[in-house]
Amino acid sequence: MAYKDSDPPADAGNPLIATKILIAGGFGVGKTTMVGSISEVRPLRTEETLSELSTAVDDLGGVERKTATTVAMDFGRITFPKGLVLYLFGTPGQERFWFMWDDLSFGALGAVVLVDTRRLADCFACVDYFERRDTPFILGINCFDGALRHKPEDVRIALDLDPHIPVLPCDVRQRDSVKGLLVSLVRYVIAEREHSASGEILAARSLSARQGDA
Repeated sequence: MAYKDSDPPADAGNPLIATKILIAGGFGVGKTTMVGSISEVRPLRTEETLSELSTAVDDLGGVERKTATTVAMDFGRITFPKGLVLYLFGTPGQERFWFMWDDLSFGALGAVVLVDTRRLADCFACVDYFERRDTPFILGINCFDGALRHKPEDVRIALDLDPHIPVLPCDVRQRDSVKGLLVSLVRYVIAEREHSASGEILAARSLSARQGDA
């Protein structure tokens, strides 16, 4: 069986530039589906069938039809012109696999946190994880069955998110919807970095002025 290399060949005039984005969220929220909807290559999946033992510890409320779960990660790739490659890493959702998150998140540009409003509490740990590490993230409300059951602002309030963090409805089964989420994340990361840089410049100018008055 032949396998395609996960890294595209680099253009001689445009060296390969790799960027990583995480797809996070609770158990059964749609992370594997999201990676598969947008990846240009067949995604790498580490799924195992749910057993009687796992159903005893995994809450299947709202996702009763789920038969498999990610135990390590999902991996996909998107290639852009001029040698830019975006790698997507879907994190495992169950708490017993969270020890892998630090390795997966190392060097990430940012994250998309997927939310199932039927199981809103499942995403609290994800939000807390990225907030504590100052990792930029946006929230994607996965509209199961095409229905948006709660307004984005209501979800923001329920999760106590800062006003500037994007909260967007999506359907992770649809490529264009996933594309919109990723574009929104990149725009948000750029805006956050520009804001941070402006703050650093103002702080430096203020320090310089105080030193000049001393």
